[in-house]
Amino acid sequence: MRKKKKKVARPPPPPAAKKSKPSKKKKCPKMKRRTFDEMEQYLDYIGGPAGALALTGAAAASAYYLASRPTPRAPLVDLVDQSTTLPGPDMVRVSKFYKEAREGKFVSCLHSDARTLYDTFRRGAKESNNGPCLGWRETPTKPYQWLHYNETLLRAKNLGSGLVTLGLAPGVKSFVGIYSVNCPEWVLTEQAVYAYSMVLVPLYDTLGPDATAFIIKEAEISVVVCEDDAKANLLLEKAPRCLKKIVTIKPVQTPTAAKAKARFVDILSLDELERMGAAKGHPEVPPSKDDLCTICYTSGTTGNPKGVMLTHENVVASMSAVMMQMGDQRPNSSDVLISYLPLAHMLERCCQNAMYSVGGAVGFFTGDMHRLTDDFKALRPTVMPAVPRVLNRIYDKVMAEAANSFVKRLTLSLALSAKESEIRRGILRNNSFWDVLVFRKVQDALGGRVRLMVVGSAPISGSVLSFIRCAAGCLVMEGYGQTECTAPITLTVQGDHVPEHVGPPVACCCVKLVDVPEMEYMAANGQGEVCVKGTNVFQGYFKNPEQTAEVKDSQGWHHTGDIGMWLPNGTLKIIDRKKHIFKLAQGEYIVPDKIEMVYARSQYVHQVFVHGESLKSCVVAVVVPDVDVIKCWATEHNIPGTLSVLCNNSQVKQLILDDMLAWGKEAGLKYYEQVKDIYLHPDPFSVQNHLLTPTLKSKRPQLKAYFKPQIEDMYVKLA
Repeated sequence: MRKKKKKVARPPPPPAAKKSKPSKKKKCPKMKRRTFDEMEQYLDYIGGPAGALALTGAAAASAYYLASRPTPRAPLVDLVDQSTTLPGPDMVRVSKFYKEAREGKFVSCLHSDARTLYDTFRRGAKESNNGPCLGWRETPTKPYQWLHYNETLLRAKNLGSGLVTLGLAPGVKSFVGIYSVNCPEWVLTEQAVYAYSMVLVPLYDTLGPDATAFIIKEAEISVVVCEDDAKANLLLEKAPRCLKKIVTIKPVQTPTAAKAKARFVDILSLDELERMGAAKGHPEVPPSKDDLCTICYTSGTTGNPKGVMLTHENVVASMSAVMMQMGDQRPNSSDVLISYLPLAHMLERCCQNAMYSVGGAVGFFTGDMHRLTDDFKALRPTVMPAVPRVLNRIYDKVMAEAANSFVKRLTLSLALSAKESEIRRGILRNNSFWDVLVFRKVQDALGGRVRLMVVGSAPISGSVLSFIRCAAGCLVMEGYGQTECTAPITLTVQGDHVPEHVGPPVACCCVKLVDVPEMEYMAANGQGEVCVKGTNVFQGYFKNPEQTAEVKDSQGWHHTGDIGMWLPNGTLKIIDRKKHIFKLAQGEYIVPDKIEMVYARSQYVHQVFVHGESLKSCVVAVVVPDVDVIKCWATEHNIPGTLSVLCNNSQVKQLILDDMLAWGKEAGLKYYEQVKDIYLHPDPFSVQNHLLTPTLKSKRPQLKAYFKPQIEDMYVKLA
């Protein structure tokens, strides 16, 4: 029999007149406990409450991105084939940005009416419609004030006329010295010199009195434009007899004037010189493209400085090729560049002259690197030349702040990942969710408007470069070059986000690699010494044909001394240095630069100098520890003391040595390339203590002499 289904009685509806009270939920402690346990496990899985917060941020970022999706920029060249190899056994590579490069021709200018720095400045004045040209601040608290293009040209003409009034003949046989920090008067003097086809010779503090006197004497400089009383005294300290006039930008004290008079040197102010020139009104004598425009002295690691002779064509070709490679991102008349890198070096000179050629504005920092951020905020530049040491500080500061908080570390990691993803797709911007949340502080420290950054002077680590590209939210281009090549040889292209290479050749030169058999680098394997030929290559070293012949061959190739390697995509990577090679007692060659680059990766190492001798069978090193990292480690291990005390601690020494050797092993250093002992030194190598060049390269002879007792002691112990 079928069982009858029981009918389920529905509850009657509540009476309309009475309001039913809300039923109380029955307690279910087991279920509640289980739910909270699962939630805690989930929070642990994603990184706790901080992780949940970060994931919430990621979700918000995704929503923000979809609402403001940017348009990717197409690369200007095929990123897997960035340079062209010319037919022939030398495997010469040229730029893809200049069609005629295939025929062995090089860019010399962008406009036929602007082939000299005299012409480019005047072309820029027209482009700007007499816009702002030179900006400065009287004090760190005052706003920028501006000298416009027409007034700049008038004052430069008067100054040049004043130089002629002092007795200098127009033409390339008249050399004028300039000894000053970056300021409007530096550029006024430069343009004054060019207006009368004279040659500018920059001087700078780190040369020292002896080298400065050597330059003045060798170039037979009779007139030096000088910044202030202190620099005037340095000039007078060992003034050669050829020095007759010192023109000061700022007033000098009475004792300095008396000192000058005793040495038969006249001192007058820049204002006086300008008034003299305006009164005489000597007609301008414009230069030709083949005329010398500057002699840029490089302070080498040994001997007297060498004067690199550069023509107007050299400089114009250099800056033209760089702007050509920038495409639509090149500077224009609405751009503002901040000037803080030394004008005595060609990186800054080329950047500034490129700005003047398009009618852009240049604002000068107040002279104090500690207040540089204040200058950025006041000027709000759009274009920024940079060097690794400045970018390293930004990177280190952000990473140090993030290290103190799990939330900050996680948020920064997510932000970098998101921004790198955009950069890989050709998206450059500074208005994303992550820019607002994480990177706005970095961007504001740079003024908030930087859209183009050119990095040069020294190698920059891939991690720092990638970070800056993300944090700044602008186009960052890294270049490689030398003073002898008027700054650039290669430059990375827009859209190439891969770090740790220096891009393809620029359009003003071609590049080849030549064999260095003693170091086992062969051009057939895509490795060798970097050699350059083109319109940017220097004319030679002033009054020094012997040293010129050592680096510039009969076919016009400049041998840089750097070891490069062609990557599959046609870009160049600098991997070594030809110089500073020595042989150990057992016959093995040692390249200390290469070993130092490996050991510098250690978090405990701030600076390192590797040394070896032909009568010894091993290498040793002098190490300057990273003060913050070492002190942090010492605190964690209850080891008290200042850095000087810690440098004498055996535990600290062993920690650093072990980490260096571990890095050496990972990098594939051979047993004889690994250091056998180290000496810890608390004070950094610097330009001021004469252990580094102005471009921050090690002065090996000076380092060897300075640490001679410690080096000898290490070898005695090893014996």
